[in-house]
Amino acid sequence: KDVVIRFAGDSGDGMQLTGSLFADMSAIFGNELSTFPDYPAEIRAPHGTVSGVSGFQVHIGSEHITTNIALRFVEEVCEALLTGGEIAGIDARRALYGRGILVVPLVNPDGCEIAIKGEIGAGYMAPKIKRLCGGKFQKWNANLRGVDINHNFDAGWNELRDLEKAEGIYGPSPTRFGGYSPESEPETRALTELCRRVKMRHVIALHTQGEVIYWSYGDKQPARSAKMAEIMAAESGYALEVPTGLASHGGFKDWFIGEMKKPGFTIEIGKGENPLPISALPKLYDSVREALILASIM
Repeated sequence: KDVVIRFAGDSGDGMQLTGSLFADMSAIFGNELSTFPDYPAEIRAPHGTVSGVSGFQVHIGSEHITTNIALRFVEEVCEALLTGGEIAGIDARRALYGRGILVVPLVNPDGCEIAIKGEIGAGYMAPKIKRLCGGKFQKWNANLRGVDINHNFDAGWNELRDLEKAEGIYGPSPTRFGGYSPESEPETRALTELCRRVKMRHVIALHTQGEVIYWSYGDKQPARSAKMAEIMAAESGYALEVPTGLASHGGFKDWFIGEMKKPGFTIEIGKGENPLPISALPKLYDSVREALILASIM
């Protein structure tokens, strides 16, 4: 069977990078493929999928293997829908009837370019970024301006800023600097605007590493959250935890729970030191595969 997958977004470079990562991942899994760049003239939100949309968001930088995991999931879902097949024993067509899955595979394309390509990926900002990261470009997790996107959401941002200062983080950094104001970054605003426009039932953010699932924000625990978290934890073998310290505010999951009053989850995939090696992709994907398909239909 032939499957055509098209990626669309408002960043030409970002979409080309997404396509390249997907092609690499598909080849790793033994598929024959050909690629062709396509530049769409207009981008639209999914039509007719309001209450039945599940969202997947992938944070990128030194955690770029999460894009490969998300795209492998997209590939498997598309193939199952095309052929009438199953995913983890679940009939894809029947399970996803009347539902949609919205995937944002690349939240931070600049950070991904820097982490993978080093100075070349940093472009005109290379001297500053090299100074900030001490030449360890592969550890870069922020965007081009040195703002950690997952610290930039308007969810306890002021409290988080105080915690950052207590840790000696006052300005642009390879990681954990939340910017000078919430939603200051275009990447952050793109996600919040998307969530306001497309009414998703719940969202999942993929990160590395730790093999844990975060499912609440402070005392906010929307209906369905606990049961969904328990199911995903049971299928993946990951632990359910409550983030502390610098991980306790400012994240996408935190903002979605607080703003939308709906379930939001962060899955920290795998264990080790970021960036996790691409050779670990099959094992990492298998660890969350069933959890992701179940989350799509819950």
